[in-house]
Amino acid sequence: MAAPQPARRCIALLGGSFDPVHNGHVALGEHFIALLQPDELRVIPAGNPWQKHGLQASSADRVEMVRRAFSHEQVAVVIDQQEIRRTTPTYTIDTLQALRAELGAYVSIVFLMGADQLQHLDTWQGWQQLFDHAHLCAASRPGFGIDAAQVPAVVMEEFTRRAGTRQEIRNTSHGKAYLASSLDVDISSTEIRSLLQRGERPESLIPARVLDYIEQHHLYQN
Repeated sequence: MAAPQPARRCIALLGGSFDPVHNGHVALGEHFIALLQPDELRVIPAGNPWQKHGLQASSADRVEMVRRAFSHEQVAVVIDQQEIRRTTPTYTIDTLQALRAELGAYVSIVFLMGADQLQHLDTWQGWQQLFDHAHLCAASRPGFGIDAAQVPAVVMEEFTRRAGTRQEIRNTSHGKAYLASSLDVDISSTEIRSLLQRGERPESLIPARVLDYIEQHHLYQN
């Protein structure tokens, strides 16, 4: 039997509501850009995420905020609007299946997440099947650890069993897991929306170009 072909490209995926996008999202993306040296960062704004309700900014506004936030990265950045175009609830498994069909069998697809998402991964639709299409990489954040005390046992067992090196993730197409404990950024979109609604300027929490856009378009005001 022929040996598996190495991945020709590596594409990191960063999904989220981005309502609004903030420095924590940027830090997560940049952390794994430095770690994995992907060829592309593909940012995927959520359309109708099944575990969240009541997105406040429009899809067009969230796409523009993402464009501004990730405009100076050292890799190519693509804003993928497939979830926005869907009329049905958004499941990550559907997105990964679509991306694998688009990108082919040998590209390394790496799905990035924060520890807050990792701690609830076992509630996601078909979460174990995510590994059939991508690698999963998670990073800690203050208040959200990635150790066995804070991550569901079934998730920790899966990540331990599938643990891969950076090189393995970069050079194979899917199926590996990686936990990064060195990201120290704790920002929430909920906190930012509250500050904006009170008329405050969260300059330390959000990229300046994004804050300018929010103010110019009067987003998140009562």
